[in-house]
Amino acid sequence: MNRNRGLLTAAVPLLLLGACAQPGAAGDPASGAPVVESTTASADPKQVALRVEYRGGFVPAETIPSRLPLFTVYADGRALTEGPVPAIYPGKALPNLQEARLGPDRVRALTAAAVAAGVRTGADFGAPGVADAPSTRITVVTRGGEQVVEVMALNEARPDDAALTPEQNAARKRLAGFIGTLSKEFAEAAGSQPRQYRPERVAVLAQPYQDTGDGAGGDAVRWPGPELPGGYLNEDLKINCLAVEGAAKDAVWAAADKADERTPWESAGKRWQIRFRPLLPEETGCASLLRQS
Repeated sequence: MNRNRGLLTAAVPLLLLGACAQPGAAGDPASGAPVVESTTASADPKQVALRVEYRGGFVPAETIPSRLPLFTVYADGRALTEGPVPAIYPGKALPNLQEARLGPDRVRALTAAAVAAGVRTGADFGAPGVADAPSTRITVVTRGGEQVVEVMALNEARPDDAALTPEQNAARKRLAGFIGTLSKEFAEAAGSQPRQYRPERVAVLAQPYQDTGDGAGGDAVRWPGPELPGGYLNEDLKINCLAVEGAAKDAVWAAADKADERTPWESAGKRWQIRFRPLLPEETGCASLLRQS
């Protein structure tokens, strides 16, 4: 699945966002009041101000713990999104997670615009007659508390779906339009050379290696980190997780940067298939990935 699909719709200039999201009464999330009181160097770099992510959908269950949010903005102005991924097989082992810095005004405008676009807990976006599509979850931190909406098949539902009312279709259109601005905001902040996000910790999701017979895996590579596989993250699916940091993380990152998603890794006399999941600033270890399930 292309995680950036929802970010490719036409962008709306930021000035228009500000015009349609004027601050209202403090403490009233429905008023469009700025979500972040201030965004300065002293702001908490681990506090999420705005996040857009996919949930569920018809995808292999073992891929869900490694799924990254579509877009995250932190209170200190850091923005993270997954960049373009080459259409090759096998793909690269490391995800292309990119980082940019937004100014305080942009953070406030985006978070206020999210509320104006309908990100208010309890908002009604309906349930379309679409099977197996992911839902889009949007979280924004307001003066009145955290506001969360989860919209089924936001991009897949047809406007003539009989299960949706005109009001629900209009609400969906507003929300999709807002999400469509985020890629433009990131591109403007990142400039011509987006910076790769370098995490403090990386979650290593290991499963016993299965040779598919297509020869894509190549020769086994000696694992440079702590002994695999770590503890169970999901025992039913036999997904193990090991979080690495410090010098061990650096060694693992350097090796993974030369590998692909089918590379067999050898540790303790066994071969493992690994998904690498950079941990986000607020994520502390493997347990943080359980929110994806």
